[in-house]
Amino acid sequence: MLKAANITVRIKPTTKMRIDALAQATKRSKSYVVEEALEQYLEVNEWQVKGIEAALHEADSSDAEWVDHKDVLAKWEAKFADKVA
Repeated sequence: MLKAANITVRIKPTTKMRIDALAQATKRSKSYVVEEALEQYLEVNEWQVKGIEAALHEADSSDAEWVDHKDVLAKWEAKFADKVA
């Protein structure tokens, strides 16, 4: 088992109250609640950053295909013009 590390953060009093209430309701420690919240936040944001980096890499590659905005808009409008009429 890894040894726990300590950090100090400043949070709003209302956030602390919410952590306290959730810890009590779930019969978990405040440390557990905060760790779970941080893990979820990190997973989502790391996933998003990796996706952005991959998209930028793809866009910068010599194989990237670009379509003019006017062409996309014209195709979109033509597709939905049939459904409106």
